[in-house]
Amino acid sequence: MTINDLWYKKHPLSILLIPLSWLFCAVVRARRKAYKFNLFASKHVTVPIIVVGNITVGGTGKTPLVSWLGKFLKQQGFKPGIISRGYKGNAKKWPQIVYPNSDPYLVGDEPVLLARQSECPVVVAPNRFQAASVLQRDCDIIISDDGLQHYALHHDIRITVIDATRGYGNNRCLPAGPLREPIDYLADMDFIIFNGSTDQTENIMQYQLKPLCMVFNNQILYDLTELKGQTVHAVAGIGNPDNFFNYLQKHGLIINKHPFPDHYHYHPKDIQFNDNLPIIMTEKDAVKCQAFANSQHLYLPIEAKVNFAEQLLSLLKDLN
Repeated sequence: MTINDLWYKKHPLSILLIPLSWLFCAVVRARRKAYKFNLFASKHVTVPIIVVGNITVGGTGKTPLVSWLGKFLKQQGFKPGIISRGYKGNAKKWPQIVYPNSDPYLVGDEPVLLARQSECPVVVAPNRFQAASVLQRDCDIIISDDGLQHYALHHDIRITVIDATRGYGNNRCLPAGPLREPIDYLADMDFIIFNGSTDQTENIMQYQLKPLCMVFNNQILYDLTELKGQTVHAVAGIGNPDNFFNYLQKHGLIINKHPFPDHYHYHPKDIQFNDNLPIIMTEKDAVKCQAFANSQHLYLPIEAKVNFAEQLLSLLKDLN
């Protein structure tokens, strides 16, 4: 049995875990009410904060959307900055300013990726208010990568991303299901974004695939379709590796799958397979493998495409 069986299929163990799910939901609701009635204080910074997160465990596409937001807001004349928890970062001191060449094992892999893609200032800290306090000096709007459940920092616009294929699973909270919050909390979201194919007609995000690049020097090689019919190794250490594998298969590649846990700490032996086949990984994995990659190692950049830009701008105007 896997977590996918438990949360996304009708597995009997999920029913046995429902009492624990009720307890989890009770704790979540109590915590939220404590902030709502000011038993716990939410801290404010001097600029608006857009938080991008999800209510399910696992990858849904938050980071590509944050990157798109950063670039879009810059195009509209804003001075955006990005904050993140810096998950799995081992820095001894926080907050940390993240640069495109920062060590992902010190500050986290996703923040380094965001610094490279968005060209926005990025600051990480387990305490998001501390990170936001650094950016408010030079930015007029802040994007929080994840943090919907971080009520200690006030949010002005809340965006949740849903994997259109997996949805909400069995609609149960942890541990019986994948929900980090009760599903009725979606009513408080400003935007619910469905990532991927869906019957929804509004608020959709899809990925545009860019040309393959070498991991160790970012040199563009060729379009993914040029490998159609060829066998490759596919490496993915993300929240939902199957999404990446499915993209490659849809483009006609024959893949040997190599899934790793999200935020995995790679070693050279992890991406060496004793043959001459191309090795394709996500850009998030490439950030961590750059130091020991060779000419076999490629990554597939993706770019988010959305259809709710005008609604977002309208909501931002209402904040002023």
